[in-house]
Amino acid sequence: MKLIVQIPCFNEETTLPLVIAGIPRSFPGVDAVEILVIDDGSSDRTAAIAREHGADHVISNNRNKGLASSFQAGIEAALARGADIIVNTDGDNQYSGSSIPDLVRPILEQRADIVVGDRNPGDNSDFSWLKRQLQKIGTRIVGNLARVDVNDAVSGFRAYSRNAAYTINVMTRFSYTTESLIHAGQRDLTVVSVPVMTNPTTRPSRLTGSTSGFLRKQIVTILRSYFMYRPLSAFLSAGLVMIAIGLLPVLRFLFYYATGDGEGHIQSLVLGSMFLLAGYITVVIAFLSDSLSTNRRLTESVLERVRQLEMKSSARDRETDQ
Repeated sequence: MKLIVQIPCFNEETTLPLVIAGIPRSFPGVDAVEILVIDDGSSDRTAAIAREHGADHVISNNRNKGLASSFQAGIEAALARGADIIVNTDGDNQYSGSSIPDLVRPILEQRADIVVGDRNPGDNSDFSWLKRQLQKIGTRIVGNLARVDVNDAVSGFRAYSRNAAYTINVMTRFSYTTESLIHAGQRDLTVVSVPVMTNPTTRPSRLTGSTSGFLRKQIVTILRSYFMYRPLSAFLSAGLVMIAIGLLPVLRFLFYYATGDGEGHIQSLVLGSMFLLAGYITVVIAFLSDSLSTNRRLTESVLERVRQLEMKSSARDRETDQ
């Protein structure tokens, strides 16, 4: 059983040694633990520091591509290197490596496909009151949309089984956390949360410059993922609401028309007709989007199969080299 811990990094030469040193290299249930560092176009010595402090694999982007892209690149690289379980942690030393055995245990026991580290954000003193409340609301919304039970939806400290990793396809550039949970829910993967330890904050988050900016980007990501993975429900609901709104002024016009006063309420007919037309178009879009979503699922199945074949090929190449 091989575990690969991947660490996406951007200018983390100061904290990366602490992260690597805190990762346990052996614990029950795992035969080998390897460390993979993804240097996302850093301008400091992140890649060199990773090699100097014992990282087994280092891949570097020629420019900064964002956290989500680095995460996806790490998943691909870990699978190619024969990972049975992949743990993702941050390069800022936010998460304690001592919690990795707890994080992977549900996968080892075959109780979960994905495990999310729960920082207990609602009571975390490192977060402001506003951020704690936003974390609670956001987690509840993501959990409902994804149909998974999680306590910390934006936690980047996660473990993935190999089969779950095969299915991951992150489209957004901002962050993979919420999108991958919604995707997991659509693929009927089992997601569980486990409490994890965190380290004192060493620097402000680089993911966004402010709470409002973070909130705005998360809302966009959630809506984008919702319309991508559940288009029929999203567009059909919106279309039916518009049709219902449109019926009200139309019925109002018909009522007055029946009493002989229709000409004085023609604006109701115009307004209602606009909403009815918009609702009809949205319902049509719902069914067209559902067809596209079906094609997307077929494409994802093909991609998953390709990844499996590539991994088998890589395993044969490693055996040949040995």
